[in-house]
Amino acid sequence: MKSDPSYFDIRIARSGSDLRAAQRLRYRVFIEELGGTGPLVDHEARLERDEFDDVVDHLCLIDRRRSVNALDHVVGVYRLLPGDRAKSFGRFYCDGEYDLTPLRQTDRSVLELGRSCVDPAFRGGTGMFLLWNALADYVLDHGIEILFGVASFHGTDSRQLAPSLSWLHHNHLAPRDLRPVARPDGFQSMDLIAPEHLDRRAAMIGMPALIKAYLRLGGLVGEGAFVDRDFNTTDVFLLMDTKAMSDKHRKFYESRWQKP
Repeated sequence: MKSDPSYFDIRIARSGSDLRAAQRLRYRVFIEELGGTGPLVDHEARLERDEFDDVVDHLCLIDRRRSVNALDHVVGVYRLLPGDRAKSFGRFYCDGEYDLTPLRQTDRSVLELGRSCVDPAFRGGTGMFLLWNALADYVLDHGIEILFGVASFHGTDSRQLAPSLSWLHHNHLAPRDLRPVARPDGFQSMDLIAPEHLDRRAAMIGMPALIKAYLRLGGLVGEGAFVDRDFNTTDVFLLMDTKAMSDKHRKFYESRWQKP
């Protein structure tokens, strides 16, 4: 299916139908495709839900050719939680996996990204470009200085993930004063292969596309990965400084946009 930008709208979810369609997309990706689960997942209605859904903003990529009534019109989504809203709510989603003390101690404005997913028919095309541009607009509108969230490797076998995890640890570790550490109940060391024995090609082949995109924008990682057995993933903490992101974002996506 071609990702013709004329078919798309992009907006913060503005109705119950938008929210449920976002949850339906998340169900297709995180539950059906990746084999995850969760305490609030509605398998009968095929909705992937949790307690954060009423607090966050859902940035939705809308395919106008699809039916709102069928809840298949949302074909991409980002879940956005500004720091002031998380403070009122009491926590970030990432608190369940990482000790966020360094970020709580900074005086910079923060935004947590989560539950990012795109319908398989639109991966690698214009849809992701539009989502990231809309995210950049949101960041500017809200004066965000630091973006963070977890990004996932499929599976929990550290031996298979060792080249990629080790590459992240040795080449993209965040500075200590901003570096969250994975919680002990799911901690997985990422220092699995010594730097001199790392094969960059093998590391990149095993790296999810979203993580590689964050790295191109200057993304840094926390200490240790977190094994999430409910979602059958190994999660890494990613952090981006928006000052570094702004210039790289423009150059990276302009180059992508010009390719046939």
